[in-house]
Amino acid sequence: MATLTRPGAPSGPQLRRRTHPVRVDIARALPLTPAVVLLLVFLAGPILWCVYAAFTNTALTGAGSGDTQFVGLDNFRAAFGSEAFGNSVVLTLVFTILSAVVGQNVLGLALALLQKRAAKVVRTLVGITVIGAWVIPEVVAGYLWYAFLAKDGTLNEVIGVLGLGQNWLYTLPIIAVSLANVWRGTAFSMLVYNAALSEIPAEIEEAAEMDGATGWARLRHVTIPMIKRTVTTNLMLITLQTLSVFGLIYTMTKGGPGTKSQTLPLYMYEQAFSFSQIGYGTAIALVLLAVGGVFSIVYMRLLRED
Repeated sequence: MATLTRPGAPSGPQLRRRTHPVRVDIARALPLTPAVVLLLVFLAGPILWCVYAAFTNTALTGAGSGDTQFVGLDNFRAAFGSEAFGNSVVLTLVFTILSAVVGQNVLGLALALLQKRAAKVVRTLVGITVIGAWVIPEVVAGYLWYAFLAKDGTLNEVIGVLGLGQNWLYTLPIIAVSLANVWRGTAFSMLVYNAALSEIPAEIEEAAEMDGATGWARLRHVTIPMIKRTVTTNLMLITLQTLSVFGLIYTMTKGGPGTKSQTLPLYMYEQAFSFSQIGYGTAIALVLLAVGGVFSIVYMRLLRED
């Protein structure tokens, strides 16, 4: 006798698929398993170990190298009580504000605005030059600027006839490394703003121009408000990248003279590897992570308000 089925009822294959949703999910997740394992081992693993090491006296050599002990917040107390650490925090903020918030951000926007109205040949030349500086490895860029600003470098050879020559890496080290970072990193901001400016309808700018708005007025009251979210996003990205700059500064000054250009990444490296205090160095790394978190929270709140 034929089996009667209710119209619209699931057929056999459909019923089986609905009966085993867990198997379907597992089958879909299997291709992702190797990637998840690699992330856990090579990303989450080192982060968790650093958090653990920051609360211990782990050392490469010396007393803590053979008998690691839990020391609680001692590493953080030592850091916040150290003049060298305070100096590094201040220099990190100065370096970040000068080279990222002001330098890369403002110059990137200026170049994007100029490229929007420039001829194709000019846009191509500017793009090749700026992006070429960006793709150069950090260490190579640091060496180029060292050769340019050193006591016997190119800059002093040019202005030496005017009696203005000096050892720029000794007299103005944090300014020198900030300029180098602006030169190297401006391309990212320029590309971000190029994309944002291309999305502004031409009709709006034409209407403002017909109303008699000057170039500065159009920039202030039309362009900036329309790309405000892009500005905030760009600031967040370049700030986080600049906080972790190491190779450029190490190649140019190694944090010197003395500690006049020793930002947190260099101070962390010195403590962890030059002085072998891994526990203390990882505590500094967590402080640097917290500084980046504070900047991120500020920028995210600005984005939310927009």
